[in-house]
Amino acid sequence: MVRTPSKKIPLVILSDDENFYTEAYTPSKHKPPSTSKLHRNGKSIDSVSGKAKRSLSMCSEPDIEDYGDFLRKKKKNTKADNNTLLHRFRSKKGLFVTDVTQTEWCERQMEFSLFSEEWKNNEGKPMYFGGERNTEAMKAGRNRHVQLQLEVQTTVELEAKSAEDVMAMKLVNFINGVNQLLFDGLTRELPILSFAFGEGIWMVGKIDEVQMPKAKKDHNPILIELKTRSQDTVPSEAQKRNGRIQLMCYKYLWDSLVAHAHHDFPRKQLYDYFELNPRRTLSKDLRAACKESGFTALNLGDVVRCYQNTCKRLQPSNEKLVLRYESQRDHSVLVEEKIAYDEGWVKSEIGSCLELWLGQREASYVAEDEQWKCGYCDFVSECLGYTDTDSE
Repeated sequence: MVRTPSKKIPLVILSDDENFYTEAYTPSKHKPPSTSKLHRNGKSIDSVSGKAKRSLSMCSEPDIEDYGDFLRKKKKNTKADNNTLLHRFRSKKGLFVTDVTQTEWCERQMEFSLFSEEWKNNEGKPMYFGGERNTEAMKAGRNRHVQLQLEVQTTVELEAKSAEDVMAMKLVNFINGVNQLLFDGLTRELPILSFAFGEGIWMVGKIDEVQMPKAKKDHNPILIELKTRSQDTVPSEAQKRNGRIQLMCYKYLWDSLVAHAHHDFPRKQLYDYFELNPRRTLSKDLRAACKESGFTALNLGDVVRCYQNTCKRLQPSNEKLVLRYESQRDHSVLVEEKIAYDEGWVKSEIGSCLELWLGQREASYVAEDEQWKCGYCDFVSECLGYTDTDSE
């Protein structure tokens, strides 16, 4: 049974789900200024014990880190990298966990969606590949996630004034989410940013729910992914497989954060990849939000050090992951799978995804036995891999 936290904890979030985009502060006629939301409630963060607040504010001085080789290698490959999907669409953003799952679902659909979005941004008007699907089912799913989030958080608008503000907000959200998890046993919509050392890339995501086990001796948080369904039917194996990949990616990133919290924490790589200045002063509102959250931060570097210290308080996530499907009709649980983590398998899936995103191979079409997916695709009329057997 899901436990409802005894109090809401202020969290800072951005409007978009997994986007750590840091170029939104060069206004264009097609892109509105970025805004963010500060999550509050009537109870102040002061209700959290002083001991906990001190543990967050004890930010150590920066370590001397040298990642020159990482930067030199990156610069050497700049020309070749410019043509890759990763550079073209995820430069200074990081690879989203949903990029991995969308690639696994259908590589061609993922490619179409990227170029469609790029065209819309450049032209300032919609792209029609057989129509844009924004179905009632999709809206209901988003609304359900918002509803669950607001059970433990409240929101107040807060404007980000720089790329450093954007990153700081994400990290403060993680810090406060972890604080909520450790005190109340549950948090929701937890953003995660982690350097995947094995793959050499930054990956970002947002975990639907994290819950502490009921057993007092078990300190390994449980990661939960919620999927809503418009029909009260059991999801297909392909849908379940996609959900498993998503959950395992979250665990992979979580465990990487924990493993490197005490050593080799990639602060320098963070600043270099996202082109951030750790000494840039945060906005006044954001500095106040940090103070309300229990720690003092004047600049992004202060927030990153507290982010690292927060990771030091965590244990690796539970080996058992929860994939839950619920009905949009009455929110009843249709299926709940307890999934055993398979690190080898998920690293293989990430590796296969990166082969495409790094330009090492062409996108493939869905397998013949999964062409039913094409019936739900916006781009089917443009796809050479689709065969309509009925019309033939």
